[in-house]
Amino acid sequence: MTRRTFLQTGTAAAAAAACGCITARRVPSAVIDTHVHFYDPARPSGVSWPPATDALLYRTTLPANYRALPSPRPANGVIAVEASFVPEDNQWLLDLAEREPLIVGVVGNLRPDDPAFDSLLARFAKNPLFLGIRTREVSLEQGLADPVVVRNLRRVAQLGLSFDVHTPPAWSAHAARLAQAVPDLRLIVNHVAGAAVTGSAPDAAWLRTIDALAPHPQIYMKVSGLVEGTRRTAGDAPSDPAYYQPVLDALWERLGPNRLIYGSDWPVSARYAPLATVEAIALDYFTSKGPRALDKVFRTNACAAYGCKLRG
Repeated sequence: MTRRTFLQTGTAAAAAAACGCITARRVPSAVIDTHVHFYDPARPSGVSWPPATDALLYRTTLPANYRALPSPRPANGVIAVEASFVPEDNQWLLDLAEREPLIVGVVGNLRPDDPAFDSLLARFAKNPLFLGIRTREVSLEQGLADPVVVRNLRRVAQLGLSFDVHTPPAWSAHAARLAQAVPDLRLIVNHVAGAAVTGSAPDAAWLRTIDALAPHPQIYMKVSGLVEGTRRTAGDAPSDPAYYQPVLDALWERLGPNRLIYGSDWPVSARYAPLATVEAIALDYFTSKGPRALDKVFRTNACAAYGCKLRG
């Protein structure tokens, strides 16, 4: 063991002990957190998201703020996901990524029914850090009925980019239809497809959704949104990994080790639990699946889904 590895392992164990939610075990060789939001309400143009009425989220949230948080295994890289409805905010995030080697890629927010979609996509896709898009305004059910949206998503696939499927379970349920309509498009379903996390067996409708996604190898699932699924908005989501095991078992059994990828959903997740707890829950579960699975979920699968690589 090198001195650097020793120090990383020691840091992980110390953070684990501090949050009290993981037994000190092996940590992955590297971590890519595939779902982080960066923004700055102090910019001259302000931000369209989050709203100023949100006392927790409406604050400067930049890589330095993320790095300052304790976690069992500090991330080597993050994928920044744009949540703003303003197309130019994608450029702001790309400019931030150019200066911040922690950011290994950007998922932009673009409406695939926007008449300017082609030109915006072509412009942003010139930047190698632009890895894909997400939309929070056009549901998959609406989009799949619109030939323009389907055509534009085919263009996303042609450029080698990915598409993040936003949280609502009703949207996730249509991801299998999108996989059939655009088979070359890599899809990343966000936040465990909106699962309700209760500590008990998952909802039958949610299980049917995961069963529908399973036959499509180009569909990946973000292991994010677990603490959000508890609906504990006072920051008191359970830290006991066993509470999340029924949902994680269902995903593991249906999707296996090659299609699950870790994401924190920070800072949104902070409303439910600290970053250290969010990461520790996933670490505890996937450590039990062996070192290869652990590295896949925390790094390798992110590279396959997004085409990203660590910087520096």
